[in-house]
Amino acid sequence: MTNQNDASAPGHRRRQTTVDNGILGGIYGMAFIGGVVYYIQHAPSFWGGVLGIIKAIFWPAVILYKALELLKM
Repeated sequence: MTNQNDASAPGHRRRQTTVDNGILGGIYGMAFIGGVVYYIQHAPSFWGGVLGIIKAIFWPAVILYKALELLKM
């Protein structure tokens, strides 16, 4: 007895999907790397560096929030 949904069955083709984050993913990536470098260079201790990595993850979101807050009328 064979399973009709078996991916290894002859003649079965797998669907390949890709994800495209576009230019914004690249901009966020560059901002993250820049933030990590900045915060680690200015860290007074190991745990300050760990906190810097966490800050680097979230600082682009904080900047966007502050920018949108300024645009609020």
